[in-house]
Amino acid sequence: MNGRNFTQTLLLATGLLLASSELSFAQFSLSAEIRPRAEFRDGFKTVRTEEESPAFFIEQRSRLNANYQSDKLRLRLALQDVRVWGHTSQVYKADPSLFNVYEAYGEYQLTPRWAVRVGRQELDYDNARFLGNLDWAQQGRSHDAVRFMYADTTGFAVHAGAAFNQQVPFEPAKLTSTFYGGIDNYKTMQYLWLHKEWGEAKFSGLLFNDGRQRASDSTVFFRQTYGVLGEKTIGLLRLGGELYYQGGKDAAGTRVNAYLAAISATFVTRFSPLTIGADYLSGSEASDPRNKAFVPLYGTNHAFYGLMDYFYVGNNHGQSGRTAGLADLYLKTNFKLGQKSTLLAQVHRFVSPATVYSPVEGEGELASRLGEELDLVYNRNISPDFNLKAGYSQLYATESMEALKGKTGKSFNQWAWVMLTFKPVLFKQ
Repeated sequence: MNGRNFTQTLLLATGLLLASSELSFAQFSLSAEIRPRAEFRDGFKTVRTEEESPAFFIEQRSRLNANYQSDKLRLRLALQDVRVWGHTSQVYKADPSLFNVYEAYGEYQLTPRWAVRVGRQELDYDNARFLGNLDWAQQGRSHDAVRFMYADTTGFAVHAGAAFNQQVPFEPAKLTSTFYGGIDNYKTMQYLWLHKEWGEAKFSGLLFNDGRQRASDSTVFFRQTYGVLGEKTIGLLRLGGELYYQGGKDAAGTRVNAYLAAISATFVTRFSPLTIGADYLSGSEASDPRNKAFVPLYGTNHAFYGLMDYFYVGNNHGQSGRTAGLADLYLKTNFKLGQKSTLLAQVHRFVSPATVYSPVEGEGELASRLGEELDLVYNRNISPDFNLKAGYSQLYATESMEALKGKTGKSFNQWAWVMLTFKPVLFKQ
């Protein structure tokens, strides 16, 4: 969509929502977000070789969010444009930027406890381990789905959702077939989420079923993910645990038998909270007849497994076409530097659950240790609608990490970034 169509769509949507709010005397708000982020990548996501030079660029997300709410009806429309500075010429007619409708849904309150939401929407649950909005990525993640929601005053909530996807470039000609392929997405999915809170404790359960279609014979294979997680605060100590299991078949038709286990403990000290924990995601050996690699399919993986995104963020870490899994031991803290600023610091030690083999024939197995990562993030809330974040990370990669990434690189890798977020409320009635 070019810039002219973007402006026309924006003005039309805003005008319609404003008119609706005036007629019904309901609540209407219009907010914006401008979020440029500069990144210096010198070994980000994968090891960098001596011959490769670092990358530097500035990427910006621009969003306009319109929200309308009456007694029982709620509408949300979020338009966004994502681009790298300089990708579009100063003078242009065609706009190659990533412009899309991030969210567009309607919600109706069926009863005081039941509501239904239909349209493009975020699915963001609990700590976003398996279902998250991927907010760190400038484009985010949203689903085209229908969701039924129940909540009562006792802290109990139930959500059930479903989706059926099709790729239809030209709707008038779509008269046969429901084949869906060529997109890294499910053809159909159903999920159920249960949540309960008791004072200082909370518990959630998740059942997610997604079906993907194989191009060669149009067979749809279904994979199921079952998850439970809980959290309990005892005085100055907060304990957390998660357990997920994946079964069914993957998109290639291979039987899946995988799991994830995570545990953490947070101690509240005089200076900052201190969290120690471990995540274990099963991996596949080259000789395994089944797919034993757990995949956190739709989660915000940047929040886990180190900020340099070496694992589960659109990149490979495995051999022979098999994901090796991950064992991540970490220590995290968040220092309060003042009334408006904090410094997050975390250290990760990465180990491979699956056997790592040397790419050099005859050298056999390598050590399971993959490397260590240090992450620092400075955060300052300059005003209610203006935020500054800056980060620096280092990752020390071993020969085993290089083998899983399929390239020989430097042991020292680094990444630095600065991000500004302008998020004002433009209009509110």
